[in-house]
Amino acid sequence: MENELHYLEISELSQLLHSGKISPVEVTQAQLARIEQLDGKLNSYACAATEQALAQARQAEAELARGESRGPLHGVPIGVKDLFWTKDMPTTAGTTIYRDYLASEDATVVTRLKDAGAVILGKMRMTEGAFAIHHPELPAPNNPWGAAHWAGASSSGSGVATAAGLCYAALGTDTGGSIRFPSAANNLTGLKPTWGRVSRYGAFELAASLDHVGPMARSARDVLWLLSVIAGHDPKDPTSLPGGSLEISGVSETFEGLCIGVDESWLSDGVDPAIQKGLQQIIDFIREGGGVLQAVCMPDTRTVSTNWERHCGVQTAIAHEATYPSRAAEYGPALSRLIDGGRELSGLDYQRILLAAQRFTGEVDALFNQVDLVLAPVQPYAAPTYGQLADLASDPEANRRLIQFTSPFNVSGHPCLSLPCGFTRQGLPLGAQFIGKKGSENLLCRAGIAVQRVSDWHKQHPPGI
Repeated sequence: MENELHYLEISELSQLLHSGKISPVEVTQAQLARIEQLDGKLNSYACAATEQALAQARQAEAELARGESRGPLHGVPIGVKDLFWTKDMPTTAGTTIYRDYLASEDATVVTRLKDAGAVILGKMRMTEGAFAIHHPELPAPNNPWGAAHWAGASSSGSGVATAAGLCYAALGTDTGGSIRFPSAANNLTGLKPTWGRVSRYGAFELAASLDHVGPMARSARDVLWLLSVIAGHDPKDPTSLPGGSLEISGVSETFEGLCIGVDESWLSDGVDPAIQKGLQQIIDFIREGGGVLQAVCMPDTRTVSTNWERHCGVQTAIAHEATYPSRAAEYGPALSRLIDGGRELSGLDYQRILLAAQRFTGEVDALFNQVDLVLAPVQPYAAPTYGQLADLASDPEANRRLIQFTSPFNVSGHPCLSLPCGFTRQGLPLGAQFIGKKGSENLLCRAGIAVQRVSDWHKQHPPGI
């Protein structure tokens, strides 16, 4: 078991913890030892909380020994992206400006994890301010599937650590694809919930109306369990949706009765044949599992994906106005460029962006009067090399194509579940996603569970790690 312990799904580990076959302290010690052994090369942790994690594990061990269960996450070691406030660890948001920032309270999602008995292993590295690129003075996480390849966008540390067995799951955020990109790059399952489903209180802001908080894990079932803990209205976040946490009992594990929309041209235009093959296999799973496939015509995503950086830039300029431009010299070039672009945009041009966003949102809402979910890639190809990624920065159309399947649904606020759908000939993971109507996270996770019942893509792990 020791050799396989670090790659268990939460659902498997939870059974061992609650049965007493293994203790939270043993699991936490094993995770901390693995972080010490491997993270010098992977760079996934900004801060490992050794003493705090062991104290939480000892408390969980004592409670479980007394028969006191706080739920399925009790005693499970989890990582937290380094933009969520933690009162016992610094929160840097991937910047040098906030290198020593210590919040006076935990973010709501961190509080909810702790209340559920989870063990917080530490803070995960991320891009500067949760935008595209890591600060040039800080280490970037390395993709365990291939160090020359992108580890995903801002939640890259969360993706690398979970994929490499350095935590059992992690919290991320997604403003243009930053849960879904690292999930695809690292062979994970990740959920961008409906906007407002999960509180953003205590999370450093990139773009308020585009930011989504969500879980990254090794399976759709684990994602559902995590979401059931962190979701729900938060009085501290007035934009959070009303209602309590999600129910996870009784969720079906099949496609029976679900109608899945497929836009053949959208799935194939410029999309790598290996990803098309994975999508076709998922289509076969849907058909064989009793689901209904329906041809749909997706609303045009070109305008909103073209507008995304300017849309984000205006809101990022507001989020950083206390330190930019007054401390601009301490910013990296990518985040500086984003903020400068936002500050320069006219009010008239921003209003045009907002009107286009409203039209697109209405069109997607109308689409879900026809179908329950829509199938799509996460991106048109596997994780690019860092050389290829640098080329994207100088080619606006190529960059738009990269985010065409992700950023539109940050604009519209619809939930999306990213999940593995195969590998390239070189062994790099590939990602698909289901997109759902607002509030349909249960259906999304149900679809993910249904795929993962009949496939083993999600059970593959980085070679040699």
